[in-house]
Amino acid sequence: MTINPALIGPCGLYCGVCAIYIAHRDNNHKLKKRLVNLYKGGIPGKGTLPGSENLSTEDIRCDGCLSNDVFMYCQSCKIKDCTKEKGYTGCHQCKEFPCHYIEDFSMTVGKEVILRAIPYWREVGTEKFIEDEEARYICPECGNIVFRGVVKCNKCKVQLSLD
Repeated sequence: MTINPALIGPCGLYCGVCAIYIAHRDNNHKLKKRLVNLYKGGIPGKGTLPGSENLSTEDIRCDGCLSNDVFMYCQSCKIKDCTKEKGYTGCHQCKEFPCHYIEDFSMTVGKEVILRAIPYWREVGTEKFIEDEEARYICPECGNIVFRGVVKCNKCKVQLSLD
């Protein structure tokens, strides 16, 4: 398995299953439009993306949390700054996890995934963690690859709860 270090979000949100990363990677304009509408309106029960009022499809771009082309919301990430200051590759190395940065994370689904992912990352290591995150976001009904936060498979329309 080849690991792209730019896709390993220090917080435990693996960028390889992020809708913004996938939409940008695949140049999927339809998905970009859906994401803009979703983030502008807020995700029912999941939270709102701060600063999303002026979001456009051109903003739906990212090559991973640790790349040089980072989604606007993730550019000023306190979690990423904290791990860098401490010399860690991720929160899985920190004895203070979960800290106030995690507790104050604005997107509910992201916070839930972080709280699930970091202990698992600690337990199994980076390669197995990434392998399992990629395997987690496959529709169990039809095998379609989906992304973090999805509630329904876009292919077979089955309800999903993968996070």
